Amino acid sequence: MTGAAALALSACAQSERGTDSGSGKVGGTFTFGAAGAPKLFDPFYATDGETFRVSRQMYEGLVGFKPGTAEVEPALATKWESSSDGKTWTFTLKEGVKFHDDTPFNAEAVCFNFERWYNQKGPAQSDAVSQYWLDNFGGFKDTPDKPSLYKSCSAKDAKTAVIELSSSTSQFPSVLGFTSFSISSPEALKKYDADNVVQAGDAFTYPAYANEHPTGTGPFKFGKFDKANNVVELVRNENYHGEKAKLDKVVFRIIPDETARKQALEAGDIDGYDLPNAADWAGLKDKGFNVAIRPAFNVLYFGINQKNNPKLQDLKVRQALMYAINREQLVKSQLPEGAKVATQFMPEAVNGYNKDIKEVKYDLDKAKSLLAEAGASDLKLKFYWPTEVTRPYMPSPKDIYGAIAGDLQKAGIQIETVSKPWNGGYLTDVDQGIPDVFLLGWTGDNGTAHNWIGTFFGRPDNRFNTGASPWGKALAEELAKANSEPDEAKRTKMYEDLNKKIMEEYLPAVPVSHSPPALVLKKDIKGITPSPLTDEKFGGASKG
Repeated sequence: MTGAAALALSACAQSERGTDSGSGKVGGTFTFGAAGAPKLFDPFYATDGETFRVSRQMYEGLVGFKPGTAEVEPALATKWESSSDGKTWTFTLKEGVKFHDDTPFNAEAVCFNFERWYNQKGPAQSDAVSQYWLDNFGGFKDTPDKPSLYKSCSAKDAKTAVIELSSSTSQFPSVLGFTSFSISSPEALKKYDADNVVQAGDAFTYPAYANEHPTGTGPFKFGKFDKANNVVELVRNENYHGEKAKLDKVVFRIIPDETARKQALEAGDIDGYDLPNAADWAGLKDKGFNVAIRPAFNVLYFGINQKNNPKLQDLKVRQALMYAINREQLVKSQLPEGAKVATQFMPEAVNGYNKDIKEVKYDLDKAKSLLAEAGASDLKLKFYWPTEVTRPYMPSPKDIYGAIAGDLQKAGIQIETVSKPWNGGYLTDVDQGIPDVFLLGWTGDNGTAHNWIGTFFGRPDNRFNTGASPWGKALAEELAKANSEPDEAKRTKMYEDLNKKIMEEYLPAVPVSHSPPALVLKKDIKGITPSPLTDEKFGGASKG
């Protein structure tokens, strides 16, 4: 059984604890308590869960994921086939589909989007802006030093798009189900100057399309973003090509504090929220709410940036950090039941997971000894943690930060604390390589190994700046080779070997834990299936 298939079965079993799809009433407003504001409404420039959650209600890609699984299914494409070498992909498109601006979806629109992504310029090529393209497709048209997986797109006819790749990849076509690669209206992209990204220092300003005029094909359309009241409103797309949404509106109320979200649910002000504190699960169930638990398809990691502090380029120092963090105690004290210490940078359900890698146990004396051997007993670190966010792998960033910082200080490491809002500087600073160490993680976009370690370490100029070490480029090349291996058994073995090498020879960061996140909803909310990818869509949702 492949990792993706195993995940699909596991997720289906878990999803039975979610909401049923019942017929449900037509009409009404579903109000969701969001932990943070969306960064923008152009999914191509999105990098975080709160932004994706809103965008996936308005946009669709060529493929999607079967609810409750990581299994690829048709979306805007009804079927697809590839050449024997895996480089040419022919997509047959759904007919009669229109964008929210009433312009037609067709093969030309598909190619316009691919060419738009491939032709990003200047600031838009930054990792902080086009991260998903860089991680999954590589470079752009004008970056010959960074070749791209994408080669070309042609419209054979209105319902047939042919995409040429420069090499085969384990990611295709599932990568096209990522929210970042949703299809936008070409006319709206042109009308609202979608590619006009402006950089000032470390900050980026986005154009009208991203802020006010998102235009997809999904069951909901953009209504408004009331920043004064922290509310995003989407309205039903009356011309949707599939089964129309039952709800009149979906409203996202931005409530950064988890306790305040819980209180809003109990008061009836919202209909649900994501990532309730594990300590509240039982109480919420007792009060009649539906607590749906997803599989632990994620990883929390302690990020290490090798660019600023030369001492962090020493493997012994990075190993010392791993020994210094009491991950077992953190899992017991900070994470929900079912969480476990991570031995590598992917969960067990993914093909390529190496079962032979043993958990490295907490050892304070070992940590101090390694620091002394490396001449780093006086190590000082700028440690970043995020505010205004709750993530599936990181339910309480402040508490997790406190536990890890306390462990590091016991090892004699001096900590300079920096906290910033998730979409108010934190992610940008991490992408710009400003912290020495930081908290971050990942919920898988699909069931492939490359979506995990390929995303993390597939480029030397990644968030960990592994290019500062002599092995950074070699690791990226090894990952690329594994990704392009067409034989599944060989590819799986290559990823298993790479996981072992990453943990024992490189250790670019410290994997901390895998954690089962939950979604809580009122009992009268029907038609939302919990997803291991946190890919919940509200088009089939209803109230009552």
